[in-house]
Amino acid sequence: MDNDTITSVDGVQVGHYTDADARTGVTVITFPEPNVGIVDVRGGAPGTRELAIFGEAIKPVTVNALVFAGGSAFGLDAAQGVVEELERCGRGTPTPTGPVPIVPTVILYDLMVGRSDVRPTPENGRAAYLARTTDPVAMGPFGAGAGATVGKLAGIEHATSAGIGSAFVRVGDATVGALVALNGVGDVYSLGGRRLTGSEETDKLARQELGFAQSTTLIAVATDAVLDRNDMRRMAVRAHDALGATVRPAHTRYDGDTAFVVSSRTYEADVDAIIESTFEVVATSIIRAVGRAAHR
Repeated sequence: MDNDTITSVDGVQVGHYTDADARTGVTVITFPEPNVGIVDVRGGAPGTRELAIFGEAIKPVTVNALVFAGGSAFGLDAAQGVVEELERCGRGTPTPTGPVPIVPTVILYDLMVGRSDVRPTPENGRAAYLARTTDPVAMGPFGAGAGATVGKLAGIEHATSAGIGSAFVRVGDATVGALVALNGVGDVYSLGGRRLTGSEETDKLARQELGFAQSTTLIAVATDAVLDRNDMRRMAVRAHDALGATVRPAHTRYDGDTAFVVSSRTYEADVDAIIESTFEVVATSIIRAVGRAAHR
């Protein structure tokens, strides 16, 4: 089976829990260990857990899992099920009393679609973790993308379904992959500038009275290239550049746009090529997220 999604990066696994009726869910991503991660938050309204582990003053620790969830701040609870399952498996940062799992978690706002009273739970997080696989990532309205939408400038009633998108490229001996949970305020455009969602009519409505709904696009980039943390920060910058090029507007005060980069530091590679490939895989992931949603 051909696989041009993030799970083609050696050792990366992805699992979804999807509540199709309530239109919410959880996506869990795991990486080969040890690894090093960084994060770059550019939206004005993020909802997060455990992001302080990426701080400058803290010794780098291995990321045991990333959790993307719907449910707004309520969805942060999904991480607990993943933490408990990792502890059961003996995984985490060593401490005198046993391993402490490191599970950075971010959420998106999907409460205005589906059922607002159903939010991801610890058991849902556990289910997504246990569903991890190296198979091609299921794209569209799955996992954290089950209730994701774009194009909300003129109000949620004009929104277009989005969801999960993923892509992968090889750069010499190294690889770079991305997974995006696309839930932006703005509309989506191709890299050539062709409009993929919305219309001139919704633009006119938005100019008359903005109808912003809380949103957020979540990005995970995985690589096996040997990089230092400054190089990884440049990758996160290019991830956000791709978001800004394909979703207009991005990084608004209503979004919690967040990009992670995690590297297993396995293969030597052209650093500049790795950094630039990040733009490609993130932009492709964003475009696929709306394309796959449209075909369901």
